[in-house]
Amino acid sequence: MRRGSLGTAGSAQLQTACRGVRGATTVDQAVDPKQMEAVVGKLLEAMSSPNSVVPEDVAALVFTLQDDLGPINPAAAARSLGYSNVPLLMVREHGGDTRVGRCLRALMLVNTTLSQAQVRHAYLGGAAALRPDLAAGERL
Repeated sequence: MRRGSLGTAGSAQLQTACRGVRGATTVDQAVDPKQMEAVVGKLLEAMSSPNSVVPEDVAALVFTLQDDLGPINPAAAARSLGYSNVPLLMVREHGGDTRVGRCLRALMLVNTTLSQAQVRHAYLGGAAALRPDLAAGERL
């Protein structure tokens, strides 16, 4: 669903802003590219669906990985899932929060008319421990 300002005279103007949608999940074992596509697909769906986001709305998508995830590439999985025109970045975490092992995190920058308070974030699997306050509303 594409959003933006409504251009008809006399109609309400919807302000579009760039908002961050956070997401994280855990990867239980070593995964091949097809399995990684399924893991990333589930995470991106959990982030985009409650916020009515389609890839065209995404300004950029950043994945962070812990060293214990090995040589996986979630950006390649995202490209194969329809995010090929979205600027993608994958970075290794350096230290930081390691309470949850094998954690894949994502930050999706989205052009939306949602307010900051309306944005829904997604913490799946073991990553729910990172933000139980946000994971409580998890629908997947």
